[in-house]
Amino acid sequence: MALNVPGLVVTIIFYLLVLGIGIWASVKSKRDETRLRADHADMALLGDRKISLVVGIFTSTATWVGGTFIIGTAETVYDPTLGLIWAVMPLAATVAFIVGGMFFAEPMRDRKYVTMMDPFQIKYGNALSGLFSVAPLMSEMIWVTSTLISLGVTMSVILDLSYSVSIWISAAVAITYTLLGGLYSVAYTDVIQLILIFITSWLCVPFVFRNPSSVDITTTSFNQTFQAPWVGSLTTGIAWKWLDNFLLLSIGDLGFQDFHQRTLSASSSATAKLRCYAAAFLIPTFGIPPVLIGAVAASTDWNQTSYGSPPPFERGQSGLILPLALHHLTPPYISVVGIGAVAAAVMSSTDSALLSAASIFTSNIYKKILRPAASMNEIGWVIRISVVLVGLAGASLTFLHRGVMAFWVLGGEIAYILMFPQLVCVLFCSISNGYGAATGFLLGLFLRLLCGEPLLGLPPVIHFPGCTLEHGVYVQYAPFRTLCMLVAFATTLLVSYLASLLFNKALIPEKWDVFQVKAQTPIPAGGDVGHLNTHPASENGGASQPMIESTC
Repeated sequence: MALNVPGLVVTIIFYLLVLGIGIWASVKSKRDETRLRADHADMALLGDRKISLVVGIFTSTATWVGGTFIIGTAETVYDPTLGLIWAVMPLAATVAFIVGGMFFAEPMRDRKYVTMMDPFQIKYGNALSGLFSVAPLMSEMIWVTSTLISLGVTMSVILDLSYSVSIWISAAVAITYTLLGGLYSVAYTDVIQLILIFITSWLCVPFVFRNPSSVDITTTSFNQTFQAPWVGSLTTGIAWKWLDNFLLLSIGDLGFQDFHQRTLSASSSATAKLRCYAAAFLIPTFGIPPVLIGAVAASTDWNQTSYGSPPPFERGQSGLILPLALHHLTPPYISVVGIGAVAAAVMSSTDSALLSAASIFTSNIYKKILRPAASMNEIGWVIRISVVLVGLAGASLTFLHRGVMAFWVLGGEIAYILMFPQLVCVLFCSISNGYGAATGFLLGLFLRLLCGEPLLGLPPVIHFPGCTLEHGVYVQYAPFRTLCMLVAFATTLLVSYLASLLFNKALIPEKWDVFQVKAQTPIPAGGDVGHLNTHPASENGGASQPMIESTC
């Protein structure tokens, strides 16, 4: 197979288009920064909270409709051991945005936080929030890895371009325009990327259906033809695992900085909520094309295609099914168009993850812990350096494993088990304090590691009911991720209550109260605590005096 020169040219044109929009957006952000005399860091991280409603809807949707979303959905539908019923990503994203809009957007935006870690900084102090900040940094880095893998495998199949070259070129483009204009560049490039995803993905669908090697997908949906029915099945024995995956990919999304960065950049809490509800409606529509492509791939006699025998699943290439279907089931010029869809999706998620990681490191670690006296110019450079380092680290991880879904789930677990219960407690549970938060966080992490993780080579120490050895790897059929999350949540509240009781009853000397449980008083709702320079935090690393007004 020779290098696909026309496809390479089209890809280069797309990258230049995205880069051009990013440069234009960076010029706009600098012009607005000068005109409005806005803080450089606020402009870079949140667009000075002036991203319009329409652009905000586009960027919220585009962030979730990434390369992993498209390729992972097609892979799940095609995989004969899974099927459509397991392709929960589109519906899960809808649930995440509805729940986020109902419960999280308003309190976060009204208090004008810069990142999701700000309430932790205010309530628990610098030391503990700095420890917690490592978790979302890792989840964002893993998200970068997952999205870049999806593009690398697509280009290597369709363009016959080196996997490593595809990864590094894509990473370089995303890093460059994110560096230039911050959230402005990310948001405005997301607009063109989302339009391209919609047009190009739907353009490929009719050609996939017209290939002569496939049969009607309605006949293969519930009947064994070339493989198991592509709709899939859900038996009693695996229903808990399905629920675990669904909660991980829905509620777990609220533990990502990407979600909150979109709501925090809105001009008001009402606008932030509208963005969430609009994205909840739009995201599933982008899941339809990969579902259809996966269904056609499951309805194809691959012996009659240029791919040959055995089929992709038997070769262990289910993760490549979308690029394989485009390459072998459509004309060459259509497969090139399909690259545009994947590339646009990858860029729309990669840039968001880069900026989210940079936001947390700059605002909650560098400015609050490492260099409290840093100037705005210095902060600007730290943001840029953070974007580059996270991009390089994420790109480097792509060579450890080529499983798109594996990295996506791993990053989601960090957000779901470690960050989501802590975020709920810090925002809505007045009883929570640093003692409970630290104990719940560490216990959740420890318990999850005991459950085993094949990607990290960790065998399970805890074998929940139904745990079986399949192809040399233990599979947990119990909802172990949700159990770990609930244990972390319950532990946080229980230990917080006990610590508060012990200190307030003087059963433990007050001088040992590192997190200053007795000193905490509520912040009035709607207070502005979000500027990079104005977060209250005690200089000794303990909890600050104010805490969040909450309802738990």
